[in-house]
Amino acid sequence: MFELYFTTAVILFMMIALAKELFNPAGVVFTALLLLISGGVISVDEAFHGFSNKGMLTVGFLFIVSAALQSSGAFAGFISSFLGSKKNSESIRYFRLMLPVAGLSAFLNNTPIVATLIPIVKSWAKKNNLPISKYLIPLSYAAVLGGTTTLIGTSTNLVVHGLLIENKMPGFSFFEITAIGIPIAIFGIVFIALLGKNLLPAREDVITQLGESTREFVVGLKVTENYPHLNKTIKKANLRRLQGLFLFQIERDGKIITPVNPQITIRENDRLFFTGLTSTIFQLQKTKGLQLIKDHEFDLKELDSDKFKTYEAVLSNTSPLIGQTVRGSGFRTHFDAVILAIHRSGERIEKKIGDITLKANDTLFLLARKGFGKRWYHSKNFSLVTSSLDIYSKPKRKGNYALIILSAMVFSAATGLVPIIYAAAVASVLMMLTGVISAEDAKNAVNWDILLLIASSFGIAKGLANSGLATNLGTFLIDNLSFLGPIGIISGIFILTSASTLFITNNAAAAIVFPIALSVVKTNPEIALKPVMLILALGASTCFASPIGYQTNLMVYSAGNYRFKDFFKIGIFMNIFVGITAIGLVYLLFYN
Repeated sequence: MFELYFTTAVILFMMIALAKELFNPAGVVFTALLLLISGGVISVDEAFHGFSNKGMLTVGFLFIVSAALQSSGAFAGFISSFLGSKKNSESIRYFRLMLPVAGLSAFLNNTPIVATLIPIVKSWAKKNNLPISKYLIPLSYAAVLGGTTTLIGTSTNLVVHGLLIENKMPGFSFFEITAIGIPIAIFGIVFIALLGKNLLPAREDVITQLGESTREFVVGLKVTENYPHLNKTIKKANLRRLQGLFLFQIERDGKIITPVNPQITIRENDRLFFTGLTSTIFQLQKTKGLQLIKDHEFDLKELDSDKFKTYEAVLSNTSPLIGQTVRGSGFRTHFDAVILAIHRSGERIEKKIGDITLKANDTLFLLARKGFGKRWYHSKNFSLVTSSLDIYSKPKRKGNYALIILSAMVFSAATGLVPIIYAAAVASVLMMLTGVISAEDAKNAVNWDILLLIASSFGIAKGLANSGLATNLGTFLIDNLSFLGPIGIISGIFILTSASTLFITNNAAAAIVFPIALSVVKTNPEIALKPVMLILALGASTCFASPIGYQTNLMVYSAGNYRFKDFFKIGIFMNIFVGITAIGLVYLLFYN
């Protein structure tokens, strides 16, 4: 009896600590695991057995695969081509954003997908003068919905899969959840595009709110024959009203055109001069047909972000560069870096970069080899050198390698040619061997907190089973819902799991409810194992009403300047809508 009460107290402590965000989630769950060992509920072997679980290890390898795809830029361009423009209807814009994101999330860990796409979607929204808060929640939701369609789409599916194997039961096959997951994903996207969009806030992001107080840099770009808007007007090329950028001057055949009339036609070899924010300037320079410099080593479109980074350097009062023009200073040769843009406090510099005379306290936005900051931090040339944007870029051939490796991994795992953990491990190694991702970045790509949380969750689940708490809760569930038959039981499992994700992470919710669901199956012959486990995975994966329950929700929370109520306002309807769809599909497939 002591074990039952002690385990109940530990679980309550864990849920309260997670809900109130008292500590790091992984630290909270690991502490609960240690308490269960101290109370004699589980042995040391039982507690740490999850650290060798195949599901947990597979998640670790998939972090590397996804990060490699992220750094290669292979799917960033894919999404950018889908987004379209403001000319599309509002509903079409949501479909064009969410459908490809959901498709990618079916085969890649959705955390790095969302991390990669947040700046892309923000840039697209600014370009089209759209409130970013209308699109970042749908971005996260699309990743969540896509993750429900395959075994590797979300770590939660792999956690439940691993728990089944841990208990000597067959896990999920690669596409076992697909028949339920695809309709859920489609219905969820349709709901947001047609109805849910009205529940999203139209709020400016922090950068837009700062307005004119935000630092502006100046940059010049040459128009080449590959520019898709060649011979179109400035207005039709969407260069007139770019948020975060201002086209102030055009140089053509040695003549300066300023101010820039929106009806001016863009011609080959024109030089376009912009002022704007570092993030928008960097994205602009990656536009096809706009060329910063004729230097293969610093070609932004073939840039390897394993070798290069962006920096901001402030010229000191004693710098020998003061009074020299950028062109005359020999900056590129001396510092092995290229100036992408320049900021001068309180002054808009309306000259091309090469002709700018450098002054003290000018801030230079630079592209340089990694280590530039360490090499020049104490130089008399600069009073401050800091890292700037996190960039993800690879030469096109490495992006192709990444896509080939990913396709081979998915094919071999989906057809059962090799176990999923082996396919993910080999793909991770190949990504490093082909140079798609460096060994250092691969190590940094692994989210050790999530792996600790998942591994600890297996021990927590064992504690619930050993103490009898899972059996008691399972019996309570059956006693109160069995009069409704199987649909009552699976509804209860879904509601219990989904409600848990309002306060704790999705993986922790899956691990806590798993032994309860297993107890229901063992004590009720009418209830089959697979439908219950599928509904458990879906209930834990589909967290919409809270930013706490899912990693991607937390990622867009600050990026979109959201409040907690923004998620609840649309998410509670999503939870209900998806829940009814999931329960109905599971019932039709297994009990009808």
